[in-house]
Amino acid sequence: MHHHPTIFFSDVIITRKRNMLWGRKWRSLDIKMASGIMFFHVLVVFAPSTFTWDAFLKAFLFYILTGLLGITMCYHRLLAHHSLKLPKWLEYTFAYLGVLAIQRDPIYWVSIHRYHHQYVDLEKDPHTPTYGFWFSHMGWLFDSGYIMEKYQERKNVEDLKNQAFYRFIKRTYMWHIFGFGALVYAWGGFPYIVWILGVRITWGYHVTFLVNSACHIWGKRAWNTNDLSRNNWWVAMVTFGEGWHNNHHAFEYSARHGLEWWQIDVSWYMICFLRSMGLATNVKLPTQAHKLKKSFASDCKFK
Repeated sequence: MHHHPTIFFSDVIITRKRNMLWGRKWRSLDIKMASGIMFFHVLVVFAPSTFTWDAFLKAFLFYILTGLLGITMCYHRLLAHHSLKLPKWLEYTFAYLGVLAIQRDPIYWVSIHRYHHQYVDLEKDPHTPTYGFWFSHMGWLFDSGYIMEKYQERKNVEDLKNQAFYRFIKRTYMWHIFGFGALVYAWGGFPYIVWILGVRITWGYHVTFLVNSACHIWGKRAWNTNDLSRNNWWVAMVTFGEGWHNNHHAFEYSARHGLEWWQIDVSWYMICFLRSMGLATNVKLPTQAHKLKKSFASDCKFK
């Protein structure tokens, strides 16, 4: 019998093999992707020597704007899952902040994320840890062949492709990144480049990647979902609530991920604030009936 290894400190079994670095074809897209991510990591080396409270606080502010408003609230909960509605001007503003998180354009990001939910932890999941921790954490990003194999056509984002704004961002994506970099440099020179680009982006990448990797490996399963998703409190702390990942896979349409009062979910508090201002509407939450259906207790009762 062939014995599959498990991921350290977990019961997640590595059942599939993918050569991450060697013994595979590197397409030019992979090299570009790896170089880009590498560039931000290299900038971090200069962080201690360029540290000022000013640069640190600006980086932190941009992390909140791009991570909380841009990625978790807009890219993820609003665009990928339609968990809430915002007026178009606000949606586009937040989506633009998401672009400055440098995690690709909304059409690409949302497409990959919807595939992740459609095929979660199966052969066609873009970043399942069944290929190992590092592949789910970031290896899949440099493996466009893997993505191409799985989805020739991205037919799951027609709602975004129908909007001129998102098509424009897709076409001109790199210009926004270079433009932002130039503005940051003009604003505060090399220290701002190191902190607002290097440190913020690298931190933003890894905490986002932890949702894909750690939240499918370590943590608690509160709901009966047929995947590896877990609730992981320490990931939730650094991702504005995205770490309550088993909750999210159980009720992917829910605008609230931290379903218990003690599950800190900063994105949800932000949505509540926008709702109180009359800006966020159609805010979706799981019903009692749906919760009952997904609970482990009901699973035992009906067997």
